[in-house]
Amino acid sequence: MKFPTLTQQLSLLRSGKTSLAEVLDETYRRIEEENPRLNAFITVAPRSEIQPAKDSPLCGLPIAVKDLYDVAGMPATSGAKFFANYIPNQDAAIISKLKDAGAYIIGKTNTHEVALGVTTNNPHYGACRNPWDITRTPGGSSGGSAAAVAAGMAAAALGTDTGGSIRIPASLCGVVGFKPTYGRVSLRGILPLSWNLDHAGPLARSVEDAALLLNLISGYDEADPASQPCAGEDFSARLKESIHGKKIALATGRFIEEATDADVAESIRAASRVFAAQGATVTEINADFLREAALANSLMTQADGAAFHRERMKEHLDWFGADVRQRLQTGANFTSSEYALARRTQSEMKRRMEILFQTYDALILPSTPIAAPLLEGENAIERARLLTRFTAPFNLTGLPALSLPCGFTHENLPIGLQIVTRAWDEAGALNFGWAFEMALQP
Repeated sequence: MKFPTLTQQLSLLRSGKTSLAEVLDETYRRIEEENPRLNAFITVAPRSEIQPAKDSPLCGLPIAVKDLYDVAGMPATSGAKFFANYIPNQDAAIISKLKDAGAYIIGKTNTHEVALGVTTNNPHYGACRNPWDITRTPGGSSGGSAAAVAAGMAAAALGTDTGGSIRIPASLCGVVGFKPTYGRVSLRGILPLSWNLDHAGPLARSVEDAALLLNLISGYDEADPASQPCAGEDFSARLKESIHGKKIALATGRFIEEATDADVAESIRAASRVFAAQGATVTEINADFLREAALANSLMTQADGAAFHRERMKEHLDWFGADVRQRLQTGANFTSSEYALARRTQSEMKRRMEILFQTYDALILPSTPIAAPLLEGENAIERARLLTRFTAPFNLTGLPALSLPCGFTHENLPIGLQIVTRAWDEAGALNFGWAFEMALQP
């Protein structure tokens, strides 16, 4: 599925080769045609005319937003019965930034209920489906955002990521998804799942688009307790640097190999050769230590989710869908000792990754060990459990992690490559991603 990237649309608008009205006409046409099939949107904004300055960063281009974000005047359901009638009167912090940059918020996308799951098979608003094969999941919990971008229903989208919820759907839908460093992007005005693990970030059709969006949404927010003071940075500036001489660690070992399908494994190996051909040094490392990080992230996600939803669980536990209810109850039953041990694992893993990145510039591994599993069927739930395996460790450590397409399975389903860099080195991850994209250009 090839649609113009955000950057390409901006170029066409600024050169006068297309108009904003034409772009919006085509986008709404795509939504009308594709959304009944894919159920990517919970709410579509009514068509309105905006006149952003032609030199604004986004020039009025349509951006989709996961339904966890507050957008003034639009429903913010979070995919849950509890918030079905909630209409915020002000924007989330980064929605304000996007609007100031000239974005047209075209709608709110489907999500796994309260973001606690990775299939976007929502019991209240219906299952979102994968544009490559509608019998399969788009991933989650930002499944609607990824499906909307992949199917041409938005130039780009926003998602959230607590255990992989941007990178998983990006991988399964064949788009780019980026989770920045914890604290880089404000979470104010986004429904929490875990105060300790939540991240916000973009989904797009190219690495260049992801860099552009990150430029617009990042920055310190003193009203968000998770936000970290950090130097302002142009993430597009280093995009096109040579990666010659850079050092890449290729994750191997039992934790990687025992779960990864053959098509995915071969695509990641092929990706490592693409980097080596550009002069990077690729070294295999045993990544079995990531297993412990993934388990700790899962425990904390469920426990933190149960803490945030504790009053709703007391009042109307039956309003949660069966899978989310089970995860919340599991989270509520963890002991304080178990949670303390998970936090200790978090500290240890952060230090271990700091040491790793003293030697290497990037770590590469699959975004997901499998391509998109079936939405329904005997093995659907079991297969879906694999999806957070390679993404969750980098929520625990808070590191920037990029997913981008790197091939297809024999069933023509997208495969995602994950690139992880040291804390606050988003520009480095994007640089590696851009180099890989350019190497695959015909």
